[in-house]
Amino acid sequence: MDVLDIKVRVKTRHLPDHLPSDSKQFAFAYHITIENNSNHTVQLINRYWKITDANGKTSEVEGAGVVGKQPFLKAGEQFEYTSGAVIDTPVGNMEGYYEMELESKERFRVPINVFRLAIPSILH
Repeated sequence: MDVLDIKVRVKTRHLPDHLPSDSKQFAFAYHITIENNSNHTVQLINRYWKITDANGKTSEVEGAGVVGKQPFLKAGEQFEYTSGAVIDTPVGNMEGYYEMELESKERFRVPINVFRLAIPSILH
């Protein structure tokens, strides 16, 4: 199989009002855009995330699809969704991959590069 051109873009934001004010945790939203720049129709089958806080505490999340969906992306199409993560420190990061499937049922992984979760006052 040739390398498929699937791009993943991520935007993050802190959600200060998502948790009680006395919470010792920090909530973040991440908005994902998946672009299918290949000539093939693909389906997002599974996701895997590794979430690490500033103390090195790691959690892993995996499962079918994203936000309850297993979307098909035809050539040139994109899919967007927003989800969230809660960590114990004001800074952390996430990375992972999507498992995609071609119409031929051949599966492949699309890596999601490390991206930062940080409250705005931490990074100036």
